[in-house]
Amino acid sequence: MNEQTLSNLIALGEGFTTEFKRTGASNLGREICAFANATGGVILIGVADDGEIAGVGNHNELKSQVQSIARSAEPPIAGDIESIGEVLCITVPEQHSKPYSFGGKFFIREGASSQQMTRDEIREFFFKEGLIHFDEAPCLDYDLARDLSREIWDRFVTRSGLPAGLDMQTALSNLHLIKKSEMTHAGAWLLCDDITRYTLRAGVTCAVFRGTTKTHILDRKDFTGDLYSIYEDCMAYMQSKLNTALIPHARGRDERLELPEDALREALVNAIAHRDYRSTANVQVYVFHDRVEIVTPGGLPAGMREEDLGVKSVPRNPLLFGMFYRMGMVEQVGSGIRRIRQLCLDYDVAEPVFEVSEHWVTTTFRRPNGQVEAQVAGEVAGEVTGEVTGEVKQLLHVLTSGSMMRAELQEALDLKGQANFRDRYLTPSLEGGLIEMTIPDKPKSRLQKYRLTAKGKTLLRELEGGSS
Repeated sequence: MNEQTLSNLIALGEGFTTEFKRTGASNLGREICAFANATGGVILIGVADDGEIAGVGNHNELKSQVQSIARSAEPPIAGDIESIGEVLCITVPEQHSKPYSFGGKFFIREGASSQQMTRDEIREFFFKEGLIHFDEAPCLDYDLARDLSREIWDRFVTRSGLPAGLDMQTALSNLHLIKKSEMTHAGAWLLCDDITRYTLRAGVTCAVFRGTTKTHILDRKDFTGDLYSIYEDCMAYMQSKLNTALIPHARGRDERLELPEDALREALVNAIAHRDYRSTANVQVYVFHDRVEIVTPGGLPAGMREEDLGVKSVPRNPLLFGMFYRMGMVEQVGSGIRRIRQLCLDYDVAEPVFEVSEHWVTTTFRRPNGQVEAQVAGEVAGEVTGEVTGEVKQLLHVLTSGSMMRAELQEALDLKGQANFRDRYLTPSLEGGLIEMTIPDKPKSRLQKYRLTAKGKTLLRELEGGSS
């Protein structure tokens, strides 16, 4: 540091990384500890709160006091001490052995002051720094006698590749899913029928939107089983909402999803495995006309930076991630991002974009619109016409007269049962993009009507042309 740097620091005033002290070493241990637990900072001894340089004398004696204070922290804190004119400058770099305490107390930097951490703040600090892991903590809401049924256990044994006949308690203890007779959160999330009983926002929400914004929602599903089932259900949902091309060959035709299935699987399992389960948000999967977004709450885990993506792996939930690997949901530990990128490259689609903020990580897959349009054209040209059911065809014909309410459609089709109409006529037509709601943002509105889409009209013309 030189005099110009010092002048610039003083001009900026006290803040998150700068502290002024007019004299001496009083409360210095508190300030050094607080900076060590944050991102580092500079303490200027000999500068008043208003920025006036008061100066201090006997720098050598003061340096010895500072060094003694820094060494007495637990663990000892490294720093640089130098004299710039009459000011003693203490630079505390970002430390790598957090948390630090002084005098048996923990301090943290909040704004322009240093505060002693409460018990809850210390606990939160340990989680944030990755020093303790929520997935390994006991799940007090899980009752082994009540919640671990034989059906759940047998399902888990099959998925985990465990030998038949193992003692349940022994196996779970050896897998570290039970600790001191308490089920861990990772165990509760894998051995349940409804994950929200134990962690309210641990499920995954999937939604389809019309166009490229969230203005008009076409469909939404919340998946809340166990994590393995949630993963499978979300994949099935994405596959049902994305386009599939039919590739002809000598022995028939193969189906090709517009985006690589394995890349979507890897991104989804990463979101489920690495999310912050203490967050009040859940994992979200959004399907837009031009893209698929997989949104993970919690930001990056401690020790990870955005530039580390695809280079190194720091699991936020190591016990859960290890179980995912055992269950075959993860191909290779630490290779997720690289694998996703390579799979997209091999599939000849755009590499996904990874966006990182303090509280979110978003993986965006660009849908190949040219392929989507070609698929729609192929469908209406008769490639998949035969897959349209008779019930759907009837509904399309009725809607040629204009938009209609559900009751009007049932009356026109002479159908009494609402469930039968919904399951065999309405839902397949909506999911196929052949009809749409007139009020899509309020699916259950009493004024809701249904009408043909452009795709439905074109397909209907093709059907009528084929029968003439």
